Amino acid sequence: MSNTDNPFGGGYGTTPTTVSYGTSAPNGSALSAGDVVSDTTTAGFSKDVVAESKHQPVLVDFWAPWCGPCKQLTPILEKVVRAAGGRVKLVKMNIDDHPAIAGQLGIQSIPAVIAFADGKPVDGFMGALPESKVKEFIDRVASPDGGRDVAIQSALDAAAEAVETGDFEQAGQIYSAVLAEVPDHAGALAGFANTLIELGDVEQAKAIIERVPADKRQDAAVRNVEAKIALAEQVAKLGDPVALEAQLQANPKDHQARFDLAMILNAKGQRHEAADHLLAIMRADRTWNDDGARKQLLQFFDAWGPADEASVTARRKLSSLLFS
Repeated sequence: MSNTDNPFGGGYGTTPTTVSYGTSAPNGSALSAGDVVSDTTTAGFSKDVVAESKHQPVLVDFWAPWCGPCKQLTPILEKVVRAAGGRVKLVKMNIDDHPAIAGQLGIQSIPAVIAFADGKPVDGFMGALPESKVKEFIDRVASPDGGRDVAIQSALDAAAEAVETGDFEQAGQIYSAVLAEVPDHAGALAGFANTLIELGDVEQAKAIIERVPADKRQDAAVRNVEAKIALAEQVAKLGDPVALEAQLQANPKDHQARFDLAMILNAKGQRHEAADHLLAIMRADRTWNDDGARKQLLQFFDAWGPADEASVTARRKLSSLLFS
């Protein structure tokens, strides 16, 4: 049975880690240190399966000596589990000797294989499957990327949709939930910081983005947020846009007033107008403020992203200005 039709719960929710191996073989002899197949009992189930599944997925093979299909399936399970290289463990339970657990799980026919992860059953199947199908099942439940990553990506997609619709509070809540699961997730950190900027909390956004691991600092989303923070801090120091407009009316060559106005317009979301003011400075005086207008325009591009319509249009105008 698949996740959609099993009675044991949802996604897998764990990432496999170092394997903790069993101590007894099916025939009662000691297992080698590298073996990932063992038997269990009713008394040992909590330790061998529930506790162990918090370290890596554990498959439980419910079988009985009189079951013909079990004799076909068990060797296949053992082979594929060992081939999985420690990503999953197999624990076998003879339901003739230990019927209680199978009864609690509602197992009515055997062979039955139930996968446990994070201390709970998450998936399973009934009947003897061919080796290829068993491998598919084990690859699914033992995948390093697992169900948690699928759920996280789904949440990130939902947060991105909320941002697109302007629901920054909802997006922030989703990013916060992702970070509760994966505190150093660069995409979620960048997304959360971005929502804080949109909500006007630049200082908190700075604190969040500082949590991004050093090796993820060059991530495009992280750089985008860092650029937005820098721009927001610059804008906070600027003057009144109405006064700046008046200064430009009186003196169109007041490049500092034009530059400051561009910064404010960008903060207000008027990106095309902001870019045009910086381009106007460049046309009038490329050397002004050590080529400051061009440098600021490039910073805008970083903050807006390369696919943004304002970035595309302004880059075209910049190229025409530089190379005409």
